[in-house]
Amino acid sequence: MLTKEDLANAILDLKTSQKESDERYDKRQIEADKRLDKIAKLVGNISNNQGDIAEEFFYNSLSCNPMLNGIKYDITDKNITRKRFGIEDEFDMVLINGKDVAIIETKYKAHSKDIIKLVTKKLENFKILYPEYKDYAHHLALASFHINDDVKKEAKSNNIILLQRKGDIIETL
Repeated sequence: MLTKEDLANAILDLKTSQKESDERYDKRQIEADKRLDKIAKLVGNISNNQGDIAEEFFYNSLSCNPMLNGIKYDITDKNITRKRFGIEDEFDMVLINGKDVAIIETKYKAHSKDIIKLVTKKLENFKILYPEYKDYAHHLALASFHINDDVKKEAKSNNIILLQRKGDIIETL
């Protein structure tokens, strides 16, 4: 038969054991959270690296041959950012000649939302941020290593030039 003292000691041992178990669980949870944060950061870096690779490829290609859809350009800029009237935007690439300006969004893998963003936000912001090109013909292009058929259809219906890698060169679709 258990005495009150034995029962109190058993309860105290149980509480101590539970506290130690909770502390071990908390420690494992913190370690798991740290590992998940590292994985999330790694995946994010992989995605950013792929985008950087695509941007570099298309920029290098267009810098060597600044021709887009039959139009020759004199200036090739990349990653330009401007802020005006509380609006700030960054443009992956911009090609300019005396009467045309091409705004090129670069993605590793193109999606329909990229078309929508280019036609609306990017074009509208460019016109506000770069009023010196208001009288130029504005051309929109999406450069990507991978473009699905639905994106191709949407680009065509929005008069967007598509650039896709073909071996070591680019191909205008």
